[in-house]
Amino acid sequence: MLPLRDHLPTRSFPVVNYALMAVNVVVFGVEAWLGAGSSGPLSLDEWALVPTRLVAHPMASAPTLLTHMFLHGSLAHVAGNMLFLWIFGDNVEDALGHARYVLFYLACGMVAALAQVAVSPHATVPMLGASGAISGVLAAYGVLYPRSPITVVNPIPLLWIFWGLFISLPAWFVILEFFAANLWKCIPALQRTGRGGLRGPRRGILGRAGPLALAPHPGARRLRSVGAMAPAAGIPLTKVPADRGGDGGVDGKPDGILAAVVRAPRVLAH
Repeated sequence: MLPLRDHLPTRSFPVVNYALMAVNVVVFGVEAWLGAGSSGPLSLDEWALVPTRLVAHPMASAPTLLTHMFLHGSLAHVAGNMLFLWIFGDNVEDALGHARYVLFYLACGMVAALAQVAVSPHATVPMLGASGAISGVLAAYGVLYPRSPITVVNPIPLLWIFWGLFISLPAWFVILEFFAANLWKCIPALQRTGRGGLRGPRRGILGRAGPLALAPHPGARRLRSVGAMAPAAGIPLTKVPADRGGDGGVDGKPDGILAAVVRAPRVLAH
């Protein structure tokens, strides 16, 4: 079910909500331009949240509780998250005020991330996405304005004849459907990966808002290509001794092509 807009007016301009949307879009644009793989200015090693690394080095990895919220794995990922933030965020900001809204947004994202880490503390899949924060925004909207009409695309083409292409549904129903759909999609995706844990709003079940997906990151695709070409080029893919660091390299950094290929295939996008 695709929501298009709500109909509640706001008393003030939602400057924080638009600023958050702008930051997410700009960061994704930089990701697409520079490429965010295992190295570079937007390295997933540095900015995405890796549960096992946060548990092992909480102080060093603490900034990723914030930075992971502004990274996205694909155009559909960022577009879906920003659509929900645009529809529901302005009224929540209007109710809370600008300062409390930004604190609320960031707190929801960090709590969702910590919930994911608590469920799966040994996961090595990088987590990224704004879904945790946006899930909190949707929950607040549902509490504040449960009966507010939300215009959505009629999901049943046969009913277009009777009700038209667009219909209005109460906010509580749209938000409930959103969480149920993400929960439904999350379970088989996490079963396929075999690791990563349950998290909602930005990735999974416990804290996600926005289209949930285990999205292959553009940087991961490039690393897989390198790994596929390595044997043909005569580059040995040997295992790295386990005592050289948590990720097979010195000080926990990946060592060689094998480590990069093993580590980058997926990101947990929420």
